[in-house]
Amino acid sequence: MTQYDLDKIRAEIESRIAAIQEASQNTADDRQPVELDQSSVGRLSRMDSLQIQAMALASEKRREMELQKLEAALRRIAKGEYGACLVCGEDIAPKRLAADPGAPTCLHCAIKAG
Repeated sequence: MTQYDLDKIRAEIESRIAAIQEASQNTADDRQPVELDQSSVGRLSRMDSLQIQAMALASEKRREMELQKLEAALRRIAKGEYGACLVCGEDIAPKRLAADPGAPTCLHCAIKAG
């Protein structure tokens, strides 16, 4: 992989990280505790609020996992280890990295891991 390729990938990863952080900021209110005061909101409104909060928390957890994966990819780039499978050491297919620049394993090892 050339330095130009790595620079493009690094820029793509940084762009994805920024988008994840922005999405997290934009949904911060949805993850706040739900007011359960029956005098201020009806039962169905509370149920809707709880469901929205649960979905927002689940989305945030997925964003955090993706963020960790992308930050790990940036560390691998800095160490000169990017593009090599963490399990078998073989090169990760360029198409796999294009689709998921944070992919830590080749497709074969990812399938084996289940």
